[in-house]
Amino acid sequence: MARRKGLNFRKKKRQLNIPLLREIATWVIEIAIVVALAGVFVYFTGVRTTIIGQSMGEQLQDGDQVLINRFIYKVSKPKIGDVIVFLPNGNEKSHYYVKRVIAAGGDTVQIIDGVIYVNDVPADKVHFTGTISDPGVAAEKITLDPDECFVMGDNPSGSEDSRFANIGNVKSDYIIGKAWFKLLPLSDAGFIE
Repeated sequence: MARRKGLNFRKKKRQLNIPLLREIATWVIEIAIVVALAGVFVYFTGVRTTIIGQSMGEQLQDGDQVLINRFIYKVSKPKIGDVIVFLPNGNEKSHYYVKRVIAAGGDTVQIIDGVIYVNDVPADKVHFTGTISDPGVAAEKITLDPDECFVMGDNPSGSEDSRFANIGNVKSDYIIGKAWFKLLPLSDAGFIE
């Protein structure tokens, strides 16, 4: 029997374009990976805080904004000279404090006649913009636990830091991360030493 020509109301089966589907799937996976990596990068190194007060001297002024590296202290410990960001006594309702590590876990600290002694040796790596007129609790020798840091501002006369009982030694659980980059003001942006 001969087939009639004319209108055909049957649906034609569409052919799947497999190469096109593979290309789309590849793009979707690559975009998802890039977005995930960007999210992780921002979470660990892109957190920002604002400096409050003049305790960090000339390098970090009141109102400056800095980026915090939250990853570094998950794989290492703070070392002398690092500028850390922490919550005093773990108080989550407080603003972030930004100070320099003077001594780390296991060290001893004492301030005698305005000079900081770490492990009974004058701390020559520490350079302040002012003088230390008030040794606070560091007038007596302090021995740090393995998970503690002794911190001070670069401007000791205007700094609320480990010398005072309301701040004290900073436990590693209270450390948010390392201040690594000064973001604002743009005219003074750069890495933090």
